[in-house]
Amino acid sequence: MKGNFQSVTKSGVRENVQKGGRFLSGMIMPNIAAFIAWGFFTSLFLENGWLPNETLATVIGPMLNYLLPIMIGYTGGRMVHGVRGGVVGAIATFGVIIGGSIPMFLGAMLVGPLGGLVIKKIDNALKPHIRTGFEMLINNFTAGILGVLFLILGVLLMGPVVQAVSNAFGSGVQAMVDAGLLPLTSIIIEPAKILFLNNAIQYGVLTPMGMEQAAELGKSIFFILEGNFGPGLGVLLACWLFGKGIAKESAPGSMIILVFGGIHELYFPYVLMKPVLLLSCIGGGMAGILTNQILNSGLVAAATPGSIFLYMTMAPKGDQWKVLMGILVATAVSFLISMLIYKLLPDREDVPTTADGPSVPRKKLLDTALADNSLKIVFACDAGMGSSAMGAATLTNKFNKAGLNYKVEHSSLEEIPRDADIVVTHASLAARAQDYTDGRVIAIKNFMNAPEYDMLVAELKEIKEKGGK
Repeated sequence: MKGNFQSVTKSGVRENVQKGGRFLSGMIMPNIAAFIAWGFFTSLFLENGWLPNETLATVIGPMLNYLLPIMIGYTGGRMVHGVRGGVVGAIATFGVIIGGSIPMFLGAMLVGPLGGLVIKKIDNALKPHIRTGFEMLINNFTAGILGVLFLILGVLLMGPVVQAVSNAFGSGVQAMVDAGLLPLTSIIIEPAKILFLNNAIQYGVLTPMGMEQAAELGKSIFFILEGNFGPGLGVLLACWLFGKGIAKESAPGSMIILVFGGIHELYFPYVLMKPVLLLSCIGGGMAGILTNQILNSGLVAAATPGSIFLYMTMAPKGDQWKVLMGILVATAVSFLISMLIYKLLPDREDVPTTADGPSVPRKKLLDTALADNSLKIVFACDAGMGSSAMGAATLTNKFNKAGLNYKVEHSSLEEIPRDADIVVTHASLAARAQDYTDGRVIAIKNFMNAPEYDMLVAELKEIKEKGGK
């Protein structure tokens, strides 16, 4: 009984951490295109860029200090209370920006959702008392008045407080850098990534820190701490050469997509199947960070997705080889540790490499839904952009080859349609997925060659053939 309680407690803590991390990264990820645009623009037109231009370079500062934080604040407020929450969040963010003298990414991530939450509470309290015909007037006045209050608080209180906290945090990080301890962050980063907290770490913590450092130095190592795919590549390479079963067969395809597509989630299941490989990821991550420290390398902005193409693009002029060395060293160290692990603890032929079927009891599929192709199938992941998009495309191709006309959508866990008939997701996310759907959840442990794909295709084909008779 005690063991079961501890298991449930650990699972609940992990799910809560994932949810919190998802909320933080959810403010950044929708705006990644703007961050990439800033990175491209900076690498091109900054004084030491590829095409230095003094006039165009004047855009870099205002975009960093105003546009990007306000976009984050708006997104955070909208996540809490729709467009009204977004508007109040943006106003609150502007006040924090004026109240400080640093890029206010942290401030935006705090006051944006706060603004959305406060206007949501006000709306809920006033809604029953607003007379018909006065809704627009009251709504505009309450949002406007609240915006004024947030502007005042932002300029006089929240801006200076956020700047003080940010400066203190920055001093602590700098102390780690000066002491040569930055590689030790891999002890935290790599295990968190394997628990699908990679987006939360990269976009909720490291990207805001990196943007501030890049504004000062023209590049930042923080963009590489989590984003270096070398540790994962080393694990996949060793799995391909020394592993067995489906994991070995799927590793080459996973390596190609990891390096050129930048979808890091692909190697997480391989580590979850053999947890001791986490030592490889930590060792590779530490070696990569140390290499980047020694070479003084970094990126001008976050490389998202983390493919080799975007890494080379976001590296400052002349620093491409430095960034590449960080990747190669991380890969080599991770591979050597993984090779040793596979030699000492070889896989058995019968090692299960995928989930043992759906993580929740199956619900009977309706023949009517199958007959008119209205079955709603969703592939979900934490962010709804990387592995879910790839998984949806893979499953759709399998349906097409089987003559089944079903389209598979992809989404984040929080955006799974409640009326979805079937949701496919990784086993570690299945419990959370079930919270957002009344349909059937199928858990997989291998994004590339999960047998559940073929099982589902065969099941739907059989049901449809029977229904057509």
